[in-house]
Amino acid sequence: MTYHYVGIDHVQLAGPPGCEAEARHFYSEVLGFTEIPKPEVLQKRGGVWFLCGSHEVHIGVQADFSPATKAHPAFNVKQIESLRSTLVDQGIPIIADDARQEEGVVRFYLHDPFGNRLEFMERSNL
Repeated sequence: MTYHYVGIDHVQLAGPPGCEAEARHFYSEVLGFTEIPKPEVLQKRGGVWFLCGSHEVHIGVQADFSPATKAHPAFNVKQIESLRSTLVDQGIPIIADDARQEEGVVRFYLHDPFGNRLEFMERSNL
């Protein structure tokens, strides 16, 4: 094999037409991601891009939008309990999940304003 994978460049999530303002509020102000500029050639498509750690999260506009309720990105977090408290204080519904607790994984889920499922996790063994 002459190639190798380096990792994931970005995750693409979808939202309905006109979702940009709500996406900016949720992903920047609620989750604390940093908005990054879309390349000019792609701006006409709508949507908005964010940086989460060293990975990009792209919110694209989809005319026949249907949320991803099972498929989801999982974000690694340090101090996940602080994030959980921040989200709960803002009234964001959290879905607890302790299925991997024995492996040293703390995690929870939530849905973005468009219904997409997002996972947040912290591994104590890293």
